[in-house]
Amino acid sequence: MKLQWKKPTRRQVQRFLVYCLIVMAGNAAAAAASTLFIIPNGLVMGGTTGLGIFVRNLVDEQNEWLVSFTVYAANIILFILGAILLGKKFALATFAGTLLYPSFVSLFTYVNNVYVAAYGQPIAADDPWLAIICGSVMFGAGIGCVVRVGASTGGTDIPPLILHKFFNIPVAVTLWALDLTIVLIQLIVVPLDTVLYGVVITIFASVVVDLVSPIGLRKRQVQIVSAQWREIRAMILNELHRGVTLLHARTGFLQKERYVIMTVVSNREVVRLRNAVQAIDPEAFFTVSVVSEVRGRGFSSEKILLPLSEERDAEEPSDAYAESAAAKDPVAQNGTDGKGV
Repeated sequence: MKLQWKKPTRRQVQRFLVYCLIVMAGNAAAAAASTLFIIPNGLVMGGTTGLGIFVRNLVDEQNEWLVSFTVYAANIILFILGAILLGKKFALATFAGTLLYPSFVSLFTYVNNVYVAAYGQPIAADDPWLAIICGSVMFGAGIGCVVRVGASTGGTDIPPLILHKFFNIPVAVTLWALDLTIVLIQLIVVPLDTVLYGVVITIFASVVVDLVSPIGLRKRQVQIVSAQWREIRAMILNELHRGVTLLHARTGFLQKERYVIMTVVSNREVVRLRNAVQAIDPEAFFTVSVVSEVRGRGFSSEKILLPLSEERDAEEPSDAYAESAAAKDPVAQNGTDGKGV
C-alpha cells in the first residue's frame, strides 16, 4: 500500500510558519537577554547559560566564547539523553531549541563585542538593576513564548521531564531546584552579592515565564464540546493519562443534548491537549480555566492507569426531548442555526 502525500492546507502552512517564527523569536530574545544584559555585567543565572558562565569564570574570565561552547555541549548531551529516555516526540519538539538557543548566544556574543569595541562598555554598564530587570524580563518572555507554542529550548528543561516520567516528581519543583543549584554553586568563583543577584534574576524570569506561558504550579480545568467526544476522551485517557468527566449539557440555541468533556491537566499539558483536540476536531469548543487547588487521584494521590477497553463506554446523549423543545421553539422552526440573522 502506497502512502500518498497530502498537500497541507493554507491554514496549516500559516500555523507552521507562525510556530517557526515564535520559536525563533523566543530563542533569540532569551539569548539576547543573557548575552547583552546578564553576562557582560558580571551577573549569573541558572540553566545551561549559568553553567557556561560558571565554566568561563572558573577557566578563563576573558574568554566570552566559553559560554556559548558550554551551552552547545550541555544542550547536545542533554538532548541525546532526553531522546533516549523520553522518545521521538520529545526529540522532535526539542531539536530546534537545542541548536537555536546556543546559536543565538554565539551571535549576540559577537554583537556585544562589537558594541563594546564601539562604545567601550557593555549595555546597561554600571547599573546592575537595569541589567537584572531588562535581562530577566526579556529572558522570561522569550522562554515563555517558546513554551506557549509547545516547543522547548532544551537544556535544563530535560532532567525535570525525565524525573517526572520515571519518579512522578513535579516538573516545576525540579526545575526550580536545578536552576537554584546552578546559581548557588557559582559561589565558588563569584562573590555572595553576585549570587544573590542571580537568585533575583531566576525569580523574575520565572514569574514572567508563568505570565506568558501556561506553566507553573497552578493547574488548568479544560472543558471541551465536540461531536468527536469519543475520540477526544480516548486521547485524554490513553495519551495524557488524565481523568475525564462527561457532563450532560443542552445547547442554548438548537436545544440539542451534548456531552461536555471536563478534565484537569498540568499546565505544561495544556498546549499538548489543545493541539490534539484541534487535530481531532478543528470545530471543537475549547475553554481553559485556572484552578488554584486540585486534590484527588493523579494529583494529590497516586495515579492508576486502566486500559480503555476495561472501562464502560458512555452512551450517546438522547435528543428526544431536545427535538420536542425545538418543535415548540419559533426560532428553531425558522430554520436558522446561528449562522443567519
